[in-house]
Amino acid sequence: MSATVSAMTTAAPMHQPPITTKVQVIAHRGASALRPEHTLASYAKAIADGADFIEPDLVSTRDGALVARHENAIGDTTDVALHPQFASRRTRKQIDGQTVDDWFCEDFTLAELKTLRARERLPQLRGTAYDGRFDIPALEEIIALAATESAARGRIIGIIPEIKHGSYFARIGLPMEDRLLARLAAHSYTRRAPIEIQSFEIANLRYLRQRIGTAHSNIRLLQLLGDDAEQPWDVVLAGGTLDYAQMMTSPGLREIACYADAIGPSTRSIIPLDADAFGVPTMLVRDAHAMGLEVHPYTFRPENQFMPRGLWLGDDPATVNEAGSIAEIRMYLDAGIDAFFTDAPAIGRKALDER
Repeated sequence: MSATVSAMTTAAPMHQPPITTKVQVIAHRGASALRPEHTLASYAKAIADGADFIEPDLVSTRDGALVARHENAIGDTTDVALHPQFASRRTRKQIDGQTVDDWFCEDFTLAELKTLRARERLPQLRGTAYDGRFDIPALEEIIALAATESAARGRIIGIIPEIKHGSYFARIGLPMEDRLLARLAAHSYTRRAPIEIQSFEIANLRYLRQRIGTAHSNIRLLQLLGDDAEQPWDVVLAGGTLDYAQMMTSPGLREIACYADAIGPSTRSIIPLDADAFGVPTMLVRDAHAMGLEVHPYTFRPENQFMPRGLWLGDDPATVNEAGSIAEIRMYLDAGIDAFFTDAPAIGRKALDER
């Protein structure tokens, strides 16, 4: 931990206003509590359930397509292991400092990935009823879905793509930043709809700020923030010492405000847990707002196991607990957040609209 005082060490008032005029519901990987994540079905369900934004995490294929996967490793979320023609592509790689033994998107063409089918990431918790029914969508398909649904429903649906493993993909010759901007510019919908590009790294957001500028752009930038002791991977590669705790102090937030419009911390960086109950809110929201940064925390999930024990419904960790999730989200709304990521957009919508 840096000698700089962390945002986590002091307390803020329990009730603060957001700085945005409308708090937004962000569908985390789509309606991922209800459909396999990062599928068109998951995004469509999220839109039907009232999400303001849908979130595709983006990785690159071998032939340069941008596809929606939470990681470039696809063994857990597709049926690739059932395809004998791809058995030899299982390999071991170093991804952001971690050794991963799996199949990887960048070793497949888009056409090859399209032969695979999505699987539920958390099968023991969320079941497998939809396994095998949906393919891996390319970014263009997600944009087309948002455009079609927006026209049909008479409301704008934003897209909040995350660039995954930006430095890794750049180092293997598949940088994503310019390709993402090109694909957004190529569709009339994404030239006018709200777009917010996210990254846990810093350098790519700074680069994007230079590319898109600050005036009259529908594209905003979100700096994601990990656990206190973690570092952005591009900082690690550069031999730097900056960690996320330092980024969440007032000086760190002031620096973020030079290139980003919002921060995306974990929920517990805003309201920590104290003996499995909610503690007192930290100063993070207030300090971020003071720098003109919106705060978009991740991730609210509807099952008991993701909530403090005091909010549980019964004793089964897998129980879907709508009332508990609503109560949790509303505590963060009272803390002044400007948007929030949720696996269950319908619950998020209810928490926000029925206050």
